[in-house]
Amino acid sequence: MKILILCTGNSCRSQMAHGFLKSFDNRMEVASAGTNPTLQVNQKAVEVMSEAGIDISHHKPQMVDKYLTEVWDYVITVCDHANETCPTFSGKVKKRLHIAFEDPSQATGTPEFIQNEYYRVRDEIKEAFFNLYEEEIKSQLP
Repeated sequence: MKILILCTGNSCRSQMAHGFLKSFDNRMEVASAGTNPTLQVNQKAVEVMSEAGIDISHHKPQMVDKYLTEVWDYVITVCDHANETCPTFSGKVKKRLHIAFEDPSQATGTPEFIQNEYYRVRDEIKEAFFNLYEEEIKSQLP
């Protein structure tokens, strides 16, 4: 089972979803990429994922072009911009999904508010991807 998660910067939401999916079942091959990737994974995302017991500190943002010719069981966009600008895959994509989340890196306010936005989005991503795994993906795994 091959799953690609797409976002614009591939620094926060897609990296969290990538980390959670891999933690649910290591039989899945999971990758994440961006339509305009940043230079590094968002450090607040690394921090809140670590607090959830998942290490994404070794992840590196990737350009989606790297994956366009591969065959994917799922291509999942996690932000509206990536969904709107998602390139055409010349490889086969069995199922394309869009599950949008707010970008916590765009939050403004007190440090406490911003931190809580990262926690909120992290938890929303975990719940949505766990439900997808349990309800759809798990039954397709060998």
